[in-house]
Amino acid sequence: MTSPSPGRCGPPDGNAPAPYDFDTPVDRRGTWCTQWDYVEDRFGVPDLLPFTISDMDFETAPEVIEALRGRLDHGVLGYSRWRQDDFLSAIVHWYATRHATAVDPRTVVYAPSVIYQLSQLLRLWSEPGDGVVAHTPMYDAFPGTVAAHGRRLRACPLDDWAELERLLALPDTAVLLLCSPHNPTGRVWSADELDRMARLCAEHGVAVISDEIHSDLAFAPHVHRPWAKHGGEGRWAVITSASKSFNIPALTGSYGIIGDPASRDAYLRQLKEADGLSSPAVLSLVGHIAAYRRGAPWLDALRAYLSGNLAAVADHLRAEFPQLGWEPPQAGYLAWIDLRPLGVDDAALQRELVEVERVAIMPGAAYGSPGRVRLNVGCPRSKAEQGVRALVRALHRLA
Repeated sequence: MTSPSPGRCGPPDGNAPAPYDFDTPVDRRGTWCTQWDYVEDRFGVPDLLPFTISDMDFETAPEVIEALRGRLDHGVLGYSRWRQDDFLSAIVHWYATRHATAVDPRTVVYAPSVIYQLSQLLRLWSEPGDGVVAHTPMYDAFPGTVAAHGRRLRACPLDDWAELERLLALPDTAVLLLCSPHNPTGRVWSADELDRMARLCAEHGVAVISDEIHSDLAFAPHVHRPWAKHGGEGRWAVITSASKSFNIPALTGSYGIIGDPASRDAYLRQLKEADGLSSPAVLSLVGHIAAYRRGAPWLDALRAYLSGNLAAVADHLRAEFPQLGWEPPQAGYLAWIDLRPLGVDDAALQRELVEVERVAIMPGAAYGSPGRVRLNVGCPRSKAEQGVRALVRALHRLA
């Protein structure tokens, strides 16, 4: 029997037509696309082949598109509500079926974005001047958000448990800002690690904000474990969205889980009364409901395809630079590559990539870790291979 194309992911038996095509490129130029149309903003040069911001070049699940079209066909786009059973029950269903976690629908909140939730929770659980602990390398939106609220960011190396405990024990540390799975490394925290963090935070009276937006993209045997399983009765929140998993960030909209009732009530007062955001983006609700109710087969096919992309990157790097010992991440579509064994200068590498290879690949310094790059392979395999080959050529010229 002929094997299906690696980009056409169908049912496991391979006998039915493959419904999802990830190989065919979609032209995103001219769509006000941050990654393609505005690459010059970050790299100073237009028309580079981009491997940058963490969205994907794939169309979202056809089940999501069908639901969005159905809602638009209704024609009336008036004020809406997120506190309704279709939305809340879809989230409960998703956590039960994908993450083996029971979620009380009363603990769910809505937000226009994950960073909005982070901002409001920082205001709720800390004061100006308080410390916020986060692991480094670090998602590049975290430092600016923390600083904009007058809090002090305290960076902790990813595997330095002694330093984590020291920082959490400081009397003015108020919040642990966790990224789970971790961006940019793709690290999936184990149950023991999460339990250890929960104990330390409880011991020192530190609230936890867990950004779990990459949670659906963990690769076996690694299993994402929501903080909702570990938080207990303390002050904690999960902030997340279907936007990464189903590539719908342009719909806006996210949701969270806040365990403490008083904190949840305070958050919702801010959302409705102070910020006037109680009416959600209705297409975001429709997208989330369709994704969580009907999108699981597409997501499984996507994860298989992304795993193939990352394996292709590993093969190229293993063949050309075995001393890097690079292995695919445990989650996500971001190849975090430590180039320090090659002794390559970061600025020289970026000049080669931009001026000679005409590609945009994020430097590790953007995440607080020079000597690395972050290559987004959430794209057709042909493009992912273009990116890693460009990186390899630039490294050969410099190393």
